Amino acid sequence: MLLAIDVGNTNIMLGVYNGEELKMCWRISTNREQTDDEYGVIIRNLFQQNGLQAECIKAMIISSVVPPLRYPLEKMAEKYFQLSPLIVGPGIKTGLNILMDNPRELGADRVVNSVAAIELYGGPLIIVDFGTATTFCVISEKGDYLGGAIAPGIGISTEALFQKAAKLPRVELVKPPKVIGKDTVSSMQSGIIYGFVGQVDGIVRRMIREFPKKPFVVATGGLAGLIAKESETIEKVNHFLTLEGLRIIYKKNISREKN
Repeated sequence: MLLAIDVGNTNIMLGVYNGEELKMCWRISTNREQTDDEYGVIIRNLFQQNGLQAECIKAMIISSVVPPLRYPLEKMAEKYFQLSPLIVGPGIKTGLNILMDNPRELGADRVVNSVAAIELYGGPLIIVDFGTATTFCVISEKGDYLGGAIAPGIGISTEALFQKAAKLPRVELVKPPKVIGKDTVSSMQSGIIYGFVGQVDGIVRRMIREFPKKPFVVATGGLAGLIAKESETIEKVNHFLTLEGLRIIYKKNISREKN
């Protein structure tokens, strides 16, 4: 079995694959202060609660946008699984042709999402990832990575509103009954939810104008489902897109080693 680990700024996604089948997955908080032992205990406890033996994991792949966590996770893999993990980064075969001024600037999460989306849906594509930041990735009909856009994420925008406006409370991120709020909470929910829907649809529509052929629009990330329900441009939500990308990249690199 393969353990795929995607380290984001807010959450870490873990997925266990048996071949191409995702058997189970978890989301845990990203903590830059955690040690290799702490991550090892957390992951092995998750395995134990789900009846999975650590010895069943024969390979591991990690992508991370949090550089300080690379070393603890590598040590965790070696200490608790007796594995040397494949790290998504320079020198790893992805098959993605990145047509940016500086390809090394592209985050591992965006690379992995793009690899998965191309494999699953083909080009042209727009990928919207609702993470700590909301990112937009643009893929050509040939499968080339053309560029994208980065906007503040829903979580950090909402938290900034709470911290900077003394009389505004933290609110649950749910769709309000109506756009016109009748109290502070519903007014905030309306502004947050429909504001981000408008942002996503506005950016995607402007990107579509730059395509010769209409792209397929897929969304991923924790809040993708909430926004996609109200969006007029998002056509598909895949919550496991990043994990799928890690599985595909691992397969590409193992195939290369065998050849």
